[in-house]
Amino acid sequence: MGWVASLIMKTDSQQGIILNIVVGIVGALLGGWVMNLMGQSAGAGFNVYTFLVALLGSVILIALVKAVRRA
Repeated sequence: MGWVASLIMKTDSQQGIILNIVVGIVGALLGGWVMNLMGQSAGAGFNVYTFLVALLGSVILIALVKAVRRA
């Protein structure tokens, strides 16, 4: 998820494999938290829905990091 999110956010050249893995894990947790705030279950196991939740969280995480770096 971290790698796909870094491609979407155009930060792939700045991240290595370890950072992509960390972004994927933290993004999955963040995505689950956001979905719980919206009243949706984050799901369990691996399927398209949980992939999209983790991808959403990873994109949010990268966007937050980019915003902090600009400030």
